[in-house]
Amino acid sequence: MRFSYVAIACLLGLIAVALGAFGAHAIGNVVSEARLATWTTAVQYHFFHVLAVLVLSAVFRDNADRWVNRAQASFLVGVGIFSGSLYVLVLTDTPALGAITPVGGLLLMLGWLFAFVAAVKAHRSIDAKV
Repeated sequence: MRFSYVAIACLLGLIAVALGAFGAHAIGNVVSEARLATWTTAVQYHFFHVLAVLVLSAVFRDNADRWVNRAQASFLVGVGIFSGSLYVLVLTDTPALGAITPVGGLLLMLGWLFAFVAAVKAHRSIDAKV
């Protein structure tokens, strides 16, 4: 059975919506405005990168290679570390957790670099067939 980035992305999309609603309705009156802004940033990065995984799955449906897989894996792990550390930071009011957030950010950037390499390779492959 092949690992399904689509299934994982759909589950993480569901979680992003739930956490966004939780931030808007449950913790909005409990945490400071700055912490709520941190939560919002976490949800936005979470959701945008879930969409990126889905787009890569669709665009490279017939010719996904290791660069696409690397991009998707980087996005998913990056979301876990970046957004996850921010969620926990807000819920526990532990600013030290912000020290690991940049690791997630680097993984998200690396994912975009891998996606770029996959796109360039795919373009070259198409040009070679013409």
